[in-house]
Amino acid sequence: MLSIATVNVNGIRAAFRRGMGDWLESRKPDVLLLQEVRASDEILADHLPAGEWHLAHEESQTKGRSGVAIATRLPMSAIRIGLGTGVPGDSGRWVEADLEIASHDGAPPRTVTVVSTYVHSGTLNTPSMDEKFAFLEVMTARLAEISAAGGYAVVAGDVNIAHREPDIKNWKGNLTSAGFLPAERAYLDRWLDDLGWRDLGRELGGEGPGPFTWWSWRGKAFDNDAGWRIDYQFATPDLADAAVSATVDRAATYDARFSDHAPLVVEYDL
Repeated sequence: MLSIATVNVNGIRAAFRRGMGDWLESRKPDVLLLQEVRASDEILADHLPAGEWHLAHEESQTKGRSGVAIATRLPMSAIRIGLGTGVPGDSGRWVEADLEIASHDGAPPRTVTVVSTYVHSGTLNTPSMDEKFAFLEVMTARLAEISAAGGYAVVAGDVNIAHREPDIKNWKGNLTSAGFLPAERAYLDRWLDDLGWRDLGRELGGEGPGPFTWWSWRGKAFDNDAGWRIDYQFATPDLADAAVSATVDRAATYDARFSDHAPLVVEYDL
């Protein structure tokens, strides 16, 4: 079994102070896809040390912002950083790596491409929304390339878009909110319907509502499960067929959270 976890840590240092290390020790994923690392290569390596983890990291050009990483217990045969947009606001949002997975029957190892991505949150009527749509265009082009190549691939992370009504608790109140705009949700339609990617959180998580992956720190959002499902694992058909479970590791209580996001963990039988 190959266990892949994705989580927006909202700062790797803060997450470990709040107990992320305990979750890692308990869950023991083979691959850990991180968003909002908000740290240097050195700080990331301090928390996920060599000898236990192989790391690929795109640090944001803006200190203390964004940052995506892949931490894996498996060897990486290739690493690709960024989407090449050249826009400063797009740094720290895309990293991909090829992993070599041993087969059960003695056949040559399989190559599995894993991607950690962090899409802009966007704010209506500001340049950040234009940046989000521009990034989504480039991301869609890369998803098309990976899909066309075939084989095993998963693109995971905080997409900052709730796809459909079961993916957000208060969908009626957010019809004109960033993260649930029709133009944003249409990108996910393209990925699933046109490019053939499969949303494993929904396929294996039931019809909903939820399970949600993000809740505001403010008020009683977590206690009332007033969340959004904005963290995903999108897999190519071959890899999706090997997925056997998808679990959101929602903390038992508000004060047990190590981030405002919960990890999404998918088990693949390869």
